[in-house]
Order: sequence, then structure tokens, then C-alpha cells
Amino acid sequence: MTAPSLTLPRPLLRRRPSRPLLALLAAILAVLALAAAPTTRADALGISPPGANDWDCVPSAEHPEPVVLVNGTFETMAKNWWTLAPVLADAGYCVYAFDYGVTHVVPATGPVRDSATELGTFVDRVLSATGAQEVDLVGHSQGGMMPRWYIGFQGGAAKVDDLVGIAPSSHGTQGLIVRDDDGEGSALAHADQGIAYRTCAACIDQQAGSAFMQELASIPDTVPGVDYTVISTEHDEIVTPYTSQALDGPEEQVTNLVLQDLCPRDPFAHDQSPNDPVVHQIVLDALDQDGPASKDVSPTC
Repeated sequence: MTAPSLTLPRPLLRRRPSRPLLALLAAILAVLALAAAPTTRADALGISPPGANDWDCVPSAEHPEPVVLVNGTFETMAKNWWTLAPVLADAGYCVYAFDYGVTHVVPATGPVRDSATELGTFVDRVLSATGAQEVDLVGHSQGGMMPRWYIGFQGGAAKVDDLVGIAPSSHGTQGLIVRDDDGEGSALAHADQGIAYRTCAACIDQQAGSAFMQELASIPDTVPGVDYTVISTEHDEIVTPYTSQALDGPEEQVTNLVLQDLCPRDPFAHDQSPNDPVVHQIVLDALDQDGPASKDVSPTC
């Protein structure tokens, strides 16, 4: 469904719009966008990004762990991984992705605990299909944080070799404006499209200081046997402050990187960070290492 176009009368186009008029127009556009969004998201559910979900793929000796991509809040696997999935597949990895946490046809909005359970089920499916012992997880935003619940509380540590978080909501965010008035939560604003979504339990869970975040903080950021790489951007406007994304852990087990420390002019913010060619290089470095990404990684800017 496409939002209808809005044509202004000629007299309005000849003079600078007043603030009330601008507010009215913004409200109209928001309503039109909200009406169009569910159909767009529903149509995109279940569509694999290029290079992902070849269930006949056999991991090579060079890349024995299949890679599972975990998208962020409000995102489908197709949108989130359209550019990174083929990069990983071209590099010789067996790549998999899935949609999770679907609430009223909007993906990745369900309770994070439930989404972690869905991740565990998908990981088991990948391991069964490929014969691999472990997977590597690459996640964006919620998808970089939610696996820590799976790893720490649901036995995922035995099945995960690497967790690479791209702008992950590791310790919650102060950037979401939400209201918990119905037991499930309501997202009042989201910078991706400026659309208000209802029943976003994941938004409540990802607020800094939420009950979920407090429970996640009851265990260490890292667990033995899993290597962690965090890729952050100073321009992040969703998971704020961006410094909260970093994980604490042994130096040989954790690498925290900020894009602008490597490429000072890197313009990528939160939403599009999975499409950043610099991020792609760091992800490949992390997956190729026996351990997290190199602390002296030197991507081509």
C-alpha cells in the first residue's frame, strides 16, 4: 500500500507556511505513513536477503561456523541484511537470517525474552541443516543485544562462537520515547521513519533501566567460550549514548570499536550502519579471527 500524494493549493505554495499549517501537514503525513507501514512490513516478512538461507550450503573447513544474521527492532531480515548477507556469502560463509518477534505484522517488536527463544530455535535448525557445532551471530541494534540473553540464560553459550554487534543496544538506550500503558508498551517515536507503532514490548525492554535490562545486567556482559565484537558509531541517534554499546570483558575476548576512530569521516548513523562498507570489513575481520576483531583492524575508508 502506497500513501497517497498530498497536493497543496496554489495560494499555500506562494507564501511561507505557518507553524500551525506545518504541524497539520506533518500530522497528515504521519497518519498516511502509518497506514502504509503495516502492509509494507507484512509484504516483506519471510523474504530472505541475497545470499542467505541456502539450506543446502555446506560449511567449508576455512569457515566452519555458519553465520546467523539477527535484525534490529522494526526491521525485516531482507531490509537489514540486503548488503551484508551477499558480502558474507561471497566470502565463503553459509549465511542465514530470519524474522522474529512479529507483533501485528511489525517485526522484532515482541518481548526480547521470547525473541531470544525464537533465535535459539533458529540456531538449532541451522546447526541441524549444516552439521556445524557452533554458529557465529551478527546482529544489529536489538539483534546485537538480544543474543546475549540467549547466550546467558538459554544455553546459547555452547552453540555460539562469535557475537558481532553492530550498534547494539547492549545496556539499553535513552533514545526511545515510549509509554508502558497497556502491559505491552507503545512506541511513541522511532527515528527510522518517524512512525508511531503500538504494542512494542521490545521498545520497553530496551529502555535503559528497564526491568529486562536490569535482569540482563545481573550476569556479566560476556561468558567464557564466546568472542565479542562491538561496532559503534558516534552518529548513533537511537542507541544513546553510543558509548553504552561497549561490552566489558577480558581483552582477549572482547573488542569494542568506534567507526570514527578508524575512519574519522564515516557518516553512517544507526539505521544504515549494517550497510556501511567499513562495517562489512570489520565483520569479516571478526569472523576470520580466532577471537574477536583485531583491535588494530585497518579498514579501507
